[in-house]
Amino acid sequence: MNTEETKKYWSQRYKEANTGWDIGAPSTPIKTYIDQLEDKDTKILIPGAGNAYEAEYLWKQGFKNVYILDISELPLQAFKERNPDFPTEQLICEDFFTHDNTYNLIIEQTFFCSFPPFPEKRKAYATHMAKLLQPKGKLVGLWFCFPLTDDLINPPFGGSKEEYMDYFEPYFTVKTLEKAHNSIPPRASRELFGIFEKL
Repeated sequence: MNTEETKKYWSQRYKEANTGWDIGAPSTPIKTYIDQLEDKDTKILIPGAGNAYEAEYLWKQGFKNVYILDISELPLQAFKERNPDFPTEQLICEDFFTHDNTYNLIIEQTFFCSFPPFPEKRKAYATHMAKLLQPKGKLVGLWFCFPLTDDLINPPFGGSKEEYMDYFEPYFTVKTLEKAHNSIPPRASRELFGIFEKL
């Protein structure tokens, strides 16, 4: 799909409330990581953010340099309605792969798994993540670890630790990439928690 088709696809899913990935709150592993952050000036991006509960949690914890990116305007509008004091200029309706800025921290939550699992797309994800991070910046979050199937249409798409390492190691120091011990029950043993630091 091109950018416009992708935008229509995800907007339609939000219109239909066809959002099975949406748990209505920040995921436990990411919330636990956020609770360890001390620098409230950290510049943070959440791409493919959807309803962006992680961003909402960060904002309410005093992190004011948070940017939310999604290809559909609908979840951004819903976020603004829930958080009317959030700066509009920090809500970005754009294709991740054309976004151009730099950040200290990028949080991954059900974004990587949303696009078809072609190697060139996954490599482009890793490359662009590195481009968006400042030196020593970190990419932190969750990646699904379950086998890929022949279904290339219906996300979420999984993968393996070994595959992910191949994509990230050229650009990042891998601080950790292990099965999350505190996933929500439906995702237990199906998520890897990763911290990658830009080389």
